[in-house]
Amino acid sequence: MSIFLNEKYKNLEVYTPGEQPQDMKYIKLNTNESPYPPSPGVVAAINAEQIENLRLYSDPECNKLREAMANLYGVKKENIYLSNGSDDILNFSVMAFCSDNTPAAFPEISYGFYKVFAELHNVTYKTIPLKEDFSIDYKDYMGLNSFIVIANPNAPTGRYLSLEEIEQIIKGNPNNVVLIDEAYIDFGGESVYPLTKRYKNLIVVGTFSKSRSMAGARLGFAIADQDLIDDLNRIKYSTNPYNINRLTLAAGEAAIKEDRYYKENCKRIINTREYTQKNLCDLGFTVVPSKANFIFAKSDKISGQALYENLKKRGILVRHFNMSKINDYNRITIGTVEEMQTFIKTVKEILEEVK
Repeated sequence: MSIFLNEKYKNLEVYTPGEQPQDMKYIKLNTNESPYPPSPGVVAAINAEQIENLRLYSDPECNKLREAMANLYGVKKENIYLSNGSDDILNFSVMAFCSDNTPAAFPEISYGFYKVFAELHNVTYKTIPLKEDFSIDYKDYMGLNSFIVIANPNAPTGRYLSLEEIEQIIKGNPNNVVLIDEAYIDFGGESVYPLTKRYKNLIVVGTFSKSRSMAGARLGFAIADQDLIDDLNRIKYSTNPYNINRLTLAAGEAAIKEDRYYKENCKRIINTREYTQKNLCDLGFTVVPSKANFIFAKSDKISGQALYENLKKRGILVRHFNMSKINDYNRITIGTVEEMQTFIKTVKEILEEVK
């Protein structure tokens, strides 16, 4: 840290991404990426013409992709906002909808960036404990007079709130924005984006990183009432109007056209998730029910930290969080069937060694 850094950032607790070691080839089950490649149309879209046109700025309004997404989701183009990953939207939303009089509120155990963004912008925030089974009680979020952020399904637990429960939260906070982060909704949950037609205080945020196999492209989106979209655009056009590059826009347009391909991949991941959960339960693990492309699990035979370390030595990465309430658990991304078979086999070997 230099002596020049602004004092207000010196104690900032930064977000820690999943590790990306380069010392050997790993089975990566730690960053919730898709195990499947983008659709053929996406690969074809990144062509020589697009690369030649990198000399030109991208369309700041992202018109073609917004129109395609509006058609897919049955909303108007004016209800779609696009950005450089969904993290940008979370950041802009804290900037836009929090103030000295409007704090933030989110689950105590959830996506780490919520706390980071609140502290980055000096926003007062409240963290709300999960229930004993790691579920969110919607009644804890009623009448908070706060900007509310909920990941649904939640991370790292995979727990899921129903559309009816989310609607109660929206109705219970009519004077504040409720943001539902649906990064993992395509793996078995029901999106609440149709509610944006009825509630002007709802923002639904999604990403192309998980179910659409484009984590490296950095493309996120929001669906909301036009006034909220205009608010986000006010922040965007005050920072970086060209925040999505030409190649990502082309890839996004192609991905929307091949939506069926990604839905089939989601089904494969769901089936593999159930296979993995069953096998871990057979080994005596406690597994939290998941609607995401990962599972959250612990064993009474080995600590979460020790299992993480032993798997890493054997070339398998999972995500361990050094937090008191969840340090017995590991978050395990669902890979291909073959990768998960290797994972289960390796876990069995580790458990045999610690008997």
